[in-house]
Amino acid sequence: MEQATFGAGCFWCVEAVFQKLEGVDKVVSGYTGGRIANPTYKEVCSGLTGHNEVTQITFDPQKITFEELLEVFWKTHDPTTLNRQGNDVGDQYRSGIYYHNEEQKRLAEEYKQKLNEAHAFPKPIVTEILPLGTFYRAEDYHQNYFNLNGSQPYCQFVVKPKVDKVKAVFGEKLKKVA
Repeated sequence: MEQATFGAGCFWCVEAVFQKLEGVDKVVSGYTGGRIANPTYKEVCSGLTGHNEVTQITFDPQKITFEELLEVFWKTHDPTTLNRQGNDVGDQYRSGIYYHNEEQKRLAEEYKQKLNEAHAFPKPIVTEILPLGTFYRAEDYHQNYFNLNGSQPYCQFVVKPKVDKVKAVFGEKLKKVA
């Protein structure tokens, strides 16, 4: 098993997107990139800690590659908006790839460069690509959030459209339901 860590806005959205993929064993919501140890959700939401809401994905590279995870990452959020995703505004919602090794760094930088050269987005990509610092697991009530709270308005209006997009665009990569 390997790990990947991505920030792409609210971690509830990112978690829900990656949980559906074949080869993904576990997705944990958390925080990285900040100035204090063991931050709380309230502290991170203040925008004063420097942490980013991220998801740490444990995956089987024999079933889904890091490059395939990158493809889903790039296609399920707007990597051109600095410190925001939709109505979620603040540096805790920044786009980021926090690599676990030099190969992940190389692949992420190459993919970002290709997208920018191809003008895949109307504006340049602002996604930060940094080594993973300390990862802090978010509080229990943030884990598996969409699956446990899917009827809440935020989930219906923000998370569900992203999950639906993954189903439509990446149907062949989804876990098979028995």
